[in-house]
Amino acid sequence: MSMNGSFVSRRTFIGGMAAGLAAFGASNLFAEELIRTPKQTEGPFYPDKLPLDTDNDLLIINDTIDAAVGEVTYLSGRILDATGSPIRNAIVEIWQVDHHGAYLHSGSNNRDKRDSHFQGFGRFLTGRTGEYLFRTIKPVPYPGRTPHIHVAVKVPKQEKFTTQCYVKGHPGNEKDGVLKGIRDEKARESLIVDFAPVKGSKIGELAAQFDIVLGFNRKDEPVK
Repeated sequence: MSMNGSFVSRRTFIGGMAAGLAAFGASNLFAEELIRTPKQTEGPFYPDKLPLDTDNDLLIINDTIDAAVGEVTYLSGRILDATGSPIRNAIVEIWQVDHHGAYLHSGSNNRDKRDSHFQGFGRFLTGRTGEYLFRTIKPVPYPGRTPHIHVAVKVPKQEKFTTQCYVKGHPGNEKDGVLKGIRDEKARESLIVDFAPVKGSKIGELAAQFDIVLGFNRKDEPVK
C-alpha cells in the first residue's frame, strides 16, 4: 500500500466514516436471534493478480484523479464471534464486479470493458470493536448472477471464512442459484442487506450494513 499524503488523507476520511456507519443498524443487532453467517463459495474470480492498491477505498486507485463509475456505497459492519463479541485483527477482504459486470480477473468474460479506475478488491484490518468499512460501488448483476459482493474474513488460528452479501429487494435474488442454495430462510436472509441512501448526501451515496457472525468464540475454540 502507498503511504503517501493522498493515501493517508483517504484513509483518514474513510476511517472517520467508520464509527457512524458501523453504528448504522448496530443497535438492532441483538434485537433478533443471533444467526451465524452462512458460508458461500469463493467463486472463480478472486483476483488472480492483486491490484497495486489494496486499501478499503475501491473508487480511487493510488493517486489517480478519476473515480470509478457506479453508485457510491459505504459497506460497513462488524466481525463477531458466535457469542456476539467483536473480533479484533481480522483481515476483511471484498471483491466484486465493476459497473460493467467485469471482475478484476483474467478470466472475466468482458475483461476488455473493465473500468480501469475501479480497484475491484480491497482489504481492511479490524480494531477492538470488530468494525470494518469499505467505499465501493453498489454491485450490479451479470449473466447468471444477482448483484453481490464477495467477502472473506481471515482470523488468526482459524480457517478463512468466505461468504457473499446481496442487495435487498433485487428481483434477481429469487432466481440466483447460489443464494437460493441456502435452505434455512433466516440464514439466507442474513446475507441480504439494505443499500439505503445516506442522509444528506448530495451525490446519492448509499450505505449498507453487513455484520458477519463466525462460528467460534473468542477463546479460539470451535463451537460444538
